[in-house]
Amino acid sequence: MTYPELEAQYENLIRRKNNINRDWYNGIFERWEQPVLTRDHIPPFWIYDADPEANPHMMQRLGVNAVFNSGAILLDGKFTLVARVEGNDRKSFFAVAQSDSGVDGFRFWDEPVLLPDTCPEETNVYDMRLTQHEDGWIYGVFCSESKDSSVQDLSAAVAAAGIVRTRDLKTWERLPNLVTLHSPQQRNVVLHPEFVDGKYAFYTRPMDDFIETGSGGGIGFGLCSDITHAVIDEERMTSIRRYHTITESKNGAGAVPIRTDKGWIHIAHGVRNTAAGLRYVVYCFATALDDPARVIAEPGGFLIGPWGYERVGDVSNVAFTNGAIVGPDGTVYIYYASSDTRLHVATTDMERLADYVFNTPSDPGRSVDCVRQRIELIRKNKAFLRK
Repeated sequence: MTYPELEAQYENLIRRKNNINRDWYNGIFERWEQPVLTRDHIPPFWIYDADPEANPHMMQRLGVNAVFNSGAILLDGKFTLVARVEGNDRKSFFAVAQSDSGVDGFRFWDEPVLLPDTCPEETNVYDMRLTQHEDGWIYGVFCSESKDSSVQDLSAAVAAAGIVRTRDLKTWERLPNLVTLHSPQQRNVVLHPEFVDGKYAFYTRPMDDFIETGSGGGIGFGLCSDITHAVIDEERMTSIRRYHTITESKNGAGAVPIRTDKGWIHIAHGVRNTAAGLRYVVYCFATALDDPARVIAEPGGFLIGPWGYERVGDVSNVAFTNGAIVGPDGTVYIYYASSDTRLHVATTDMERLADYVFNTPSDPGRSVDCVRQRIELIRKNKAFLRK
């Protein structure tokens, strides 16, 4: 294939229109037929040497394996994603893609994000959450991964919450990593969009080591006075892990919380173990407006689980989100990745999302009580349908 043919193939993909998947219905959200970002959305000039003399067989020189977990904001009226791009070499980096519609036409900027290189021990970065904060900055909080040199295990790593800020997603200022005094490692950290008691507020995920949460009880919440040297002493638990639920193994904050009249809506992820490995799903809960750490609603079960071909990929059976956008008309765009391979969008609206979060029954915790809960719904419906 020639380079012009690669460019034409790429342009056809970018211009492809997306449609709602009519085979899916649950009343809560719409699924869309096509992913919004995949490795095929990467511009060819990121991958190939276009010079036929230097690359006579038009081989990929710097391949891309996957495009997935993405932070999301509206920027200058455009739906803007800062996606995780993983090269064939396993290293991840960030890249900005924009769309006018939010469901298709996403095009990457000409160059990926080159973060300030202030952490020489840092090997990998990924999963940036974007917060448009009331202080006027756009903050990116992401996982900063380094080799754990305290043990002999070659795969042992240390996870920290890296912090950057920007005005335009082009010029980035790197701040020191978040310090949590009582948690050895951190991942899946989200910055709250407003000050709380005059301080910056973070949703954390206390971890004993790189993989296992250990004594970490769920999603934490902590305050710090100075984000340029962010230190959190106390972490209060919000949405906690529970036995035999979708959050049994671990859970973590996802998209930046969405303010409603009733409370803050959180779109997070939960993980349980199975015989086939870990299963990741997206779930919701709500916290109080006057105390964003206090859970006031937690619908039972998951909101989004991997469906159909979404279950297959580099890390199968995963649905994961770290970005959502509320459009000018109240449409909510939830960007979720499937199986660490590709990025999708689900759409709903603020009315439906709030109805789901505040009116869906919580998990009663035991099978017998789940049956009672369902029988109550059945009998209510039978009485209604007899009228």
